[in-house]
Amino acid sequence: MTSNELIAVLRLQRVPNIGDVTAKKLIAHCGSAEAVFKEKPYLLKKLEGIGSFALRELHHAEHLEAAEAELRYVLDHDVRPVYFMDPAYPHYLKHCMDGPILLFKRGNIDLKNRKIISIVGTRNMTNYGQAFCEQLIGDLAPLNPVIVSGFAYGVDICAQKAAMEHGLQTIGCLAHGLNQIYPKAHARFTGGIESNGGFMTEFWNTSNPDRENFLRRNRIIAGMSEATIVIESAERGGSLVTADIANSYSREVFAVPGRVQDTYSLGCNNLIKQQKAHMLTSAADLIYMLGWIMEMPNEDPVQKQLFVELDASEKSIYHYLQQGGKQQLDRIALECKIPVFKASSTLLNMEMKGVVRPLPGKLFEAI
Repeated sequence: MTSNELIAVLRLQRVPNIGDVTAKKLIAHCGSAEAVFKEKPYLLKKLEGIGSFALRELHHAEHLEAAEAELRYVLDHDVRPVYFMDPAYPHYLKHCMDGPILLFKRGNIDLKNRKIISIVGTRNMTNYGQAFCEQLIGDLAPLNPVIVSGFAYGVDICAQKAAMEHGLQTIGCLAHGLNQIYPKAHARFTGGIESNGGFMTEFWNTSNPDRENFLRRNRIIAGMSEATIVIESAERGGSLVTADIANSYSREVFAVPGRVQDTYSLGCNNLIKQQKAHMLTSAADLIYMLGWIMEMPNEDPVQKQLFVELDASEKSIYHYLQQGGKQQLDRIALECKIPVFKASSTLLNMEMKGVVRPLPGKLFEAI
């Protein structure tokens, strides 16, 4: 991206009443961010969602001056801007309409062909939550996932420390600019995180960790990940907002159950009860639901099938998948006339026998 185009993108971020959805619409219409500022205002006004106030603000000199100042900071402080159309932009976040048009990153972040999960939860983590979080990441370590979180107290920093201990890449999504660290007590972890991943934010260096910024930050945590895991949460909390956003993006959400009388298990238990999250009791649950097991070393599928005995239900499902290709669990149960709960356990048995494999999106296919 040229410096002129980057300044134009920064100007769009700065203009009031032009959010990420509207900015993307303008860029798509004009062909580039720079072209937006060269287009005739009356033509832009024809676009849905572009108001008169935003158009009046578009060419104010103060926005250009602020964009130029931010660019100077970026160039002077080893900050790398990532445009939403760049290959380095988080793959999953590209599919979110309200994903930021520009991110700022620092560290050694590499998101190519990686399994990416977000782990969030209460700042008041219990010993139970800490033990589960550390065990989960230890068990997932052989699969080399990227661990995303918000660098906050409690579950967030526990997950990121555990990731570093196992040599996993971890990314802290911040609710402020990269010129500061919040909470300040976590400054001692910044070097390790930047060596094992890094930090990302949509906020300029002039932004402080204001309350509303944390809510905006949560959509990045949910959006850049294949799945969001809530370790512990009270009945209300920011991690539940992140879970709701992940659900709105049609991402998988997992919650760790706890005792019904425990304050910091209420949020997770409610997510599970309301069917907004899968119950997570071990790494195996996550691996199975996300289809990560298919990344294991391949064996000869033809030879495997020659020596496997299938019962009547397994034969029915296998024949259906052979004929119909990839199918979701509910469709398999319906077409094979098997209750969903039985189809789920049957598919797990078939997976263990090596005749089906799970795929992302709760899909299954015959091997």
